Amino acid sequence: MAYTIAVSGKGGTGKTTLTGLLIKHLIEEGKGPILAVDADANSNLNEVLGVDVEQTLGEVREVIAHADTDENSPIPPSMSKQDYMEYKMGSVLSEGDDFDMLVMGRTQGKGCYCYVNGLLQTELSKLAKNYEYIVVDNEAGMEYISRGTLPSIDALLLVSDCSRRGIQAVSRINELAHDLGFKPEITKLIVNRAPANRELAPGIQEEIAKHNLDLLGVVPNDEVVYEYDCNGKPTSEMPKDAPSRAAFEEIIKGIF
Repeated sequence: MAYTIAVSGKGGTGKTTLTGLLIKHLIEEGKGPILAVDADANSNLNEVLGVDVEQTLGEVREVIAHADTDENSPIPPSMSKQDYMEYKMGSVLSEGDDFDMLVMGRTQGKGCYCYVNGLLQTELSKLAKNYEYIVVDNEAGMEYISRGTLPSIDALLLVSDCSRRGIQAVSRINELAHDLGFKPEITKLIVNRAPANRELAPGIQEEIAKHNLDLLGVVPNDEVVYEYDCNGKPTSEMPKDAPSRAAFEEIIKGIF
């Protein structure tokens, strides 16, 4: 089975950018094939990686969930819902030279999704066997993993900014993961958007220690990230000497 790395943190901490840099790192280390999964309804991992996405799994799930009541359902009468799910997996998977990508899409609306989620879980389990690594950009609640839709976690990277609220948020995410029965081999904290000297204030260090979080390293705030974002350029393609990428490579080296 693929080795699954989950990246999680509250919104606005730059976790999606770091997820993209992690995927770039694995590619350059020759650790493919890799499946990138965007499981955060508010993130834009595809933009960080420079991938165009035509359809999300969430959209396919909606079609199947309402097929029995939708007169205009695109599912042919002769095709079962299971066959339709298997068929659509090919179109929602964005295939690239170095990695493939799935976008999970928005959370479910009204109605019963238990059957549909079961179909999705089955298809994703089949798909996972084709990869060495699965890297998942999660929302704070880790919805798709907590439901069992996505594989269990081998490594959990918690991303926070330089604030007490950020550290408290990742501490709650860490507690949630363990409450749900996940036992990752690796659980590490990365503090992002730090001062240029990458030194944390004593109060932040105390908060980290208070919650027994294992600090992997610190990534500085970086104008290059801002410039790439403003110009619509994939931030995973930043030069290696960009402060954030150089710092991230330094702390992640030897972990994956």
